Amino acid sequence: MTIRHLKIFIAVCEYGKMSTAAKKLHISQPSVSQAIAQIEQYYGIKLFERLSKKLYITEAGQRLLNYARHIVALFDEIDKNMNNEAKNITLKIGATITVGTCVLNDILQSFESRHEDVETKIFIQNTHIIEEMILRSELDVGMVEGDIKRQDIVKIPILSDELVLVCSSSHELSKFKSIDIKKLQNLDFILREKGSGTRELFENALDRAGVTVNEKWVCNNSEAIKNAVINNQGLTVISKMLVEKELKEKKLHTISINNVKLTRKFHVAYHKNKYLSDPLKSFIQTCIHCSRTQETACRS
Repeated sequence: MTIRHLKIFIAVCEYGKMSTAAKKLHISQPSVSQAIAQIEQYYGIKLFERLSKKLYITEAGQRLLNYARHIVALFDEIDKNMNNEAKNITLKIGATITVGTCVLNDILQSFESRHEDVETKIFIQNTHIIEEMILRSELDVGMVEGDIKRQDIVKIPILSDELVLVCSSSHELSKFKSIDIKKLQNLDFILREKGSGTRELFENALDRAGVTVNEKWVCNNSEAIKNAVINNQGLTVISKMLVEKELKEKKLHTISINNVKLTRKFHVAYHKNKYLSDPLKSFIQTCIHCSRTQETACRS
């Protein structure tokens, strides 16, 4: 069993065909077939079911894939760091939109001021995509507002957040300070995309109350969502951190939902098998420290 075997196996999983994997790896198809057969023989398992000329990964194959991605990523990291020791280390950091907008810049400034030799690459996506990228070892660490579901991912709570229901100053609900959730039935909403932690938390509250809203807009950009609400295209539920300015300027109006509290925690997350280098450990500690400082300031 070698790193080459694992790289071939990962390629077959990603491309779904041995012929495509061979082409992408610039090797022959028999070499790919032989490598897969050797892995299966070595572990005494079946990695793929072959049905109608298509490959379907088995449960055992999926378990191996989870290990293989991290083993190969760690090997590549060792190779890169040992061969380029004098060059900058790179941390690949994922963040969800609310985290990226509200807290990430302060964390990066604090971290980079103490680690000038570390390069950071930032990827802004929703919680579901960040989770998948961590599982595929495409990120070193993620900061998310939604619920991480995979047990292979370690998550550390770092900051509390509250979602608020907002409308424009000319909306019919703007005269209310609070409403029952049933009042939202069939109203127009500007919602985040599927996979967003913000959307999931709100939809869970709607489901518990048996309420359905009209999904007028779907958007993954907080500025676009705020502008649509300001222009009376509908209501939205959004992090209070994101609308503080608009609420002060009275461009938006917030409404409490009786007996419904939309609170959550931001988390820093990484794969349980991830090697925690000193820069990565330092970044995680910076996330914890900066978030606690911000939370304390908000309470003052």
